[in-house]
Amino acid sequence: MHVVLPDGKQLELAQGATALDAARAIGERLAGDAVAATANGELVDLMTPLPDGAHITLITKKNPGDAAPLFRHSLGHVMSQAVGEYYRAKGYADDQIKRGVGPSIENGWYQDFDLPEPIKEEDLPEIEKVMRDIISRNLPFTRREITRAEGLAQFPHDPYKQELIAGLPEDEPITFYTQGDYTDLCRGPHFPSTGRLPGAFKLMSTSGAYWRGNEKNPILQRVYGVAFATQKELDEYLHALEEAKRRDHRKLGKELELFTIDPMVGKGLPLWLPNGTVLREELTAFLKEQQFKRGYQGVITPNIGNLDLYRTSGHYPYYAESQFNPIEVDEEQYMLKPMNCPHHVRIYGSKPRSYRDLPVRLAEFGTVYRYEQSGELNGLTRVRGFTQDDAHIFCRPDQLKKEFLDVLDLTVLVLKTFGMTDVRFRVGTRDPESDKYVGDEANWNLAEQQIIEAVEEVGLPYTIEPGDAAFYGPKLDFVVKDVLGREWQLGTIQVDYNLPERFDISYVGEDGQDHRPIMIHRAPFGSVERFTGILIEHYAGDFPLWLAPRQIMIIPIADRHNDYAWALRDELHAAGLRAEVDDSSNRMNAKVRTAELSKIPVMLVVGDKEQEGREVSVRERTPDGLKERKGVAFDDLKGELLTRYKTRS
Repeated sequence: MHVVLPDGKQLELAQGATALDAARAIGERLAGDAVAATANGELVDLMTPLPDGAHITLITKKNPGDAAPLFRHSLGHVMSQAVGEYYRAKGYADDQIKRGVGPSIENGWYQDFDLPEPIKEEDLPEIEKVMRDIISRNLPFTRREITRAEGLAQFPHDPYKQELIAGLPEDEPITFYTQGDYTDLCRGPHFPSTGRLPGAFKLMSTSGAYWRGNEKNPILQRVYGVAFATQKELDEYLHALEEAKRRDHRKLGKELELFTIDPMVGKGLPLWLPNGTVLREELTAFLKEQQFKRGYQGVITPNIGNLDLYRTSGHYPYYAESQFNPIEVDEEQYMLKPMNCPHHVRIYGSKPRSYRDLPVRLAEFGTVYRYEQSGELNGLTRVRGFTQDDAHIFCRPDQLKKEFLDVLDLTVLVLKTFGMTDVRFRVGTRDPESDKYVGDEANWNLAEQQIIEAVEEVGLPYTIEPGDAAFYGPKLDFVVKDVLGREWQLGTIQVDYNLPERFDISYVGEDGQDHRPIMIHRAPFGSVERFTGILIEHYAGDFPLWLAPRQIMIIPIADRHNDYAWALRDELHAAGLRAEVDDSSNRMNAKVRTAELSKIPVMLVVGDKEQEGREVSVRERTPDGLKERKGVAFDDLKGELLTRYKTRS
């Protein structure tokens, strides 16, 4: 057999040769440095036989990060071995330690256990110590193929391994990996030995997990770990986690009194508190203003609809599992509204339309309801009732590209306004092998091509994701990175030839004949709830002045300055700015600290000097820290703040 090296040279090897054999054929030094390889673009370990004619690249200790999934998976095996040794030291027998699955995941791995006593958080550092001891032993990972009978005999007391082995296809090879006295069922791949593994790892947490994800099965204990090629990468990751905790929108939402989720109201049904309502109204006012400039017309639709409406649209039964059960009223079935689009189609169809009337742009901040499993609910970012900044454009074929480009421009403007400039664009197309899509193939092809042409016309980089389309049409998604580098799918634009067909809507063309309009679905925010949750974390609650629910706190130094403070507050309030006075008995520094903790962007301190000159001392929260200005004329400051508020700077 032979393999092909990166420079195109062929290397002749014995049949069944491994990547390690290939490295040795090149040189013993390379064999000593190699930690993994790729074969035809797939990551493999040094122990697995290579296919004949494979194009291979050897990964060495100089660039171990290229083999991150391998060393993370190998560290998972080391942790599993360490847990066994840890419990043996406690006096438990090996057959009392049972293991489920343990794959590598992004940034690390997890392993499921059925243990005689649970692992506690304080046990994790001790297990880490055992892991580091195993690494210091430099135990080689060895791979062997076995028969089904041998595999079942290896784990006579472990029902989870027995079930996994019994479920493997008859024609699939069964492989075991061993390091030291620890053996596990595993496809691999792995590092050559424990001593080659990076030391930049940490056991993070434990949780419960149903065996094979089935709630009828036993609950196992899942232990998570993270690992990186270098300590610097691990430190950066751990810092980002701490920053994410600090920015958690559920924590900040409570501290800043933005929203609450009350179990008496229901899971996944947020209640917007006064501060959060201000934030929400600023967001909707901003988008409504942009929509007005672009010729959108506002509509309002009910929160329930006849089941036949959603049968016709295809939302029921296509998405039946994610919708609430129908409600019977007067021998008819109704459903909580899962989508706004069928309602907007009926509004379009409520009267005859001429080609001169198009495009028709209907917009609504419409609340919809989806059934999400309770374990998936998460603050504002995953809820059961949410408001979409929904709009649907009904246009002629010759208007489609212009309308699509205008929506694209609007969505980019929205993201830019909120400082979300790290965006990638994802074109979701249909999977021709799937039967979930409806409509004519020619229309699908045309819609997909029109989206790609529009994106290319404005020069945006994009990827194509087959199978990511909505059931009725292809789409363009906006995937945004926040300040922590996390990706969020926010705005979306969809081109739809199918709903107009399913509802049989039309317009009269110049030729006097009926024609079918094309429909564009768009939602720059996606949903107000999710967008707000992401914004809270993106800004860490430090909203710019125009968005901040509490914009200005006026702080009198002494009681004799209270009247002046309230007079300034009334002027600011009359001008449309959100201002308050802290006339409590606390000292000035304590008042400032309270305002800072409440993340109020502007603090105005007033004393004798300010009162005499109709001035204020300004303390302002900025990304670079607290900035101070003294002796600022109040009228000038009011004008400055009003300008910043109105221009949303």
